Amino acid sequence: MLIESIRLIRAVEDETRHAKLLAQQNARDAIEEARRFGEDRISKSHARAASEVAHLTRAADQKATDQALELASKTANKQATLRARAERRLESAAKLIVERILKS
Repeated sequence: MLIESIRLIRAVEDETRHAKLLAQQNARDAIEEARRFGEDRISKSHARAASEVAHLTRAADQKATDQALELASKTANKQATLRARAERRLESAAKLIVERILKS
């Protein structure tokens, strides 16, 4: 009976050690899986953010280009208007000078 009790105690201790080792391994596996999952999520988030930044950059560049072209067009129109006005005034000034010279 005593030997049987000792064998039973050893069997329970062995089973307990085995269960403890299994639990530790399961915990390590769960931690590793969580780490990989977290790294994957971070990687995907980083890729999504980089894609969004690239899209926003392209949109901002396009908007800046459009605004620059619009400003250049407006500037060219103003320049043409000012040049036409200056040419008309030049003609008037030339006529005025000629009239004054002829009257003198």
